[in-house]
Amino acid sequence: MLDIGSKAPNFTLKNANNETIKLEEFKGKNVIVYFYPKDLTPGCTKQAIAFTEHEDEFSKRDTVIIGISPDSTASHEKFIKKHNLNLILLADEEKQAIESYGVWKEKKMYGRTFMGVERSTFLVDRTGTVQAIWRKVKVAKHINEVLEELDK
Repeated sequence: MLDIGSKAPNFTLKNANNETIKLEEFKGKNVIVYFYPKDLTPGCTKQAIAFTEHEDEFSKRDTVIIGISPDSTASHEKFIKKHNLNLILLADEEKQAIESYGVWKEKKMYGRTFMGVERSTFLVDRTGTVQAIWRKVKVAKHINEVLEELDK
């Protein structure tokens, strides 16, 4: 299990343009790595739009936003275009980062049990260390929680 103070697991994944992105490329910046279940679903769309709407505030704090889900690069491309998102979305179809960050969990919905992504966010500082973790994220107030943590 990943804890505050742990070195953030590196990942190498493809973005919506099929370009390879590595976490280590962002050393020297704060990075918000957020994991979400599925493109174009209500909660995930609200969350991505909220991060996009607050892009300037994150930029002022020298912070990059990276969203990761098990969706494909093509799915991310559609999601970005449909909602005019301005953030990095990475495809983790093999669940490399999803598992290394410990967010692949057993979930229950409508009496059915299945495996899926637990909506979670990690603040990785300029040195690559995990500074904050939010698990089972509630979308409504999440952006404010993250910004408050960056201001500490």
